[in-house]
Amino acid sequence: MRVLLVEDEQPLAKYIAAGLRKHGFAVDLAFDGRAALDKCEVTPYDVVVLDRDLPVVHGDAVCRHLAEQGRARILMLTASCEVADRVDGLTLGADDYLGKPFAFSELIARIGALIRRSAPARPPVLRASDVVLDPARRTAERAGRLLALTPKEFGVLEQLLTAGGDVVSAERLLDKVWDEHADPFTNAVRITVGTLRRKLGEPPLIETLTSAGYRIRA
Repeated sequence: MRVLLVEDEQPLAKYIAAGLRKHGFAVDLAFDGRAALDKCEVTPYDVVVLDRDLPVVHGDAVCRHLAEQGRARILMLTASCEVADRVDGLTLGADDYLGKPFAFSELIARIGALIRRSAPARPPVLRASDVVLDPARRTAERAGRLLALTPKEFGVLEQLLTAGGDVVSAERLLDKVWDEHADPFTNAVRITVGTLRRKLGEPPLIETLTSAGYRIRA
């Protein structure tokens, strides 16, 4: 899933981003409010993790604009964490509010909850044939055999299973599983699907539709 982290303290931003990536999120960074708005214009983020006290454009203005546009779920992550601050943030349009300092496990849980809230309802465990994927536990198995998947392989499999047999384009996989540093002309999606196929084993589960994308076989 694609997350935009907006935080002007760059060492903290890079630390949080590294932790989110370890949990399988594709993370882009913005260090001021203007950059955040610009990125949201071109990328469909699932969640924006937003500091309030930002340079160039204040976090409150960013929150209000994104909420009016309905572009993404917004989690305010800020040192301003009194009751009045939380009320202000939620009134501006934030979907959730977490004060600093915070427990990383809580941040992960809150982002996951916002993603589930923004997507159509789906079962907590995804299944197709003899493949079972548990997004919360970050585990996947086939016929009872645990699959050792990289974060990108896990993300691709999750997107394909969520689609329920519908075709998922390479462009959508790139949007949802990779971050802004991914080259849109790269072979990363094709290579990742290839390694995922090998790990899944026989019989083949992922079908390629030329010029359209990929889907899980019925």
